[in-house]
Amino acid sequence: MRTGKVATAVATASVSVALLAGCGGDSGDEGKPFEGQSADDIAAKAVEATRQAKSMHVNGDTRLEDGSTVTIDVSVDQEKNCQGSIGAGGTRADVRHTDATLYLRGDEQYWRTALKQQPGAAEQMAAKLRDKWVKMPANDATTAGVCDKQGFVAAMDEDESERRGMKRGSTTKVNGEEALKLTKETSGGEKLSLYVATEGEPYILKTTTEGGKNPGGVTFSDYGETVDPQQPPADETVDMKELAGEQQT
Repeated sequence: MRTGKVATAVATASVSVALLAGCGGDSGDEGKPFEGQSADDIAAKAVEATRQAKSMHVNGDTRLEDGSTVTIDVSVDQEKNCQGSIGAGGTRADVRHTDATLYLRGDEQYWRTALKQQPGAAEQMAAKLRDKWVKMPANDATTAGVCDKQGFVAAMDEDESERRGMKRGSTTKVNGEEALKLTKETSGGEKLSLYVATEGEPYILKTTTEGGKNPGGVTFSDYGETVDPQQPPADETVDMKELAGEQQT
């Protein structure tokens, strides 16, 4: 439930996505949004609405235990089409997923960081990869979840013990949209907050984690908008699998 719940590694550089799902037993307030509904009911509906959404924009950051920050800023749909950017360790890369293929474009420092577990490869390949759209291998497990909307949502409901005990708060604005705030304080000193849209579908609009080892926050917007990433031009594309094979010969 807490920030950093979903973690995907991009060429061995971890990129965490802050997602939260909360449920609780607090009763609804009469005359207010979601009148007569408990925090448990509201959060469950928010998770389901977000799961059913055809697409959304995800933007946020999480601080890892080593002090570094990971970021994500992508639009993604049910078919795993996505475009935007991801970052880790002070580096950043553009990302596109289209026609079942993931492409990343980062500068030389991004690839040196991403390949740091393979110093030899980093030295030889980073300069060749910089500012190119790099076609990642289809079977590369480290990049499999980068554009997986349903995987993001599934991670929200991973631990039932973290879903219990949230409280209804006041209404507020998230990017101009009215939202009901649900909160929970954990035994570890973290304050978890979930913001649910009060108008239209009860989508999750924002999640935050304050305190603890992985503070951060994520906003969700542009629900239902078309995500149409274009395949990068061939002369700007490098195939990681082919390049890795060349390095071994």
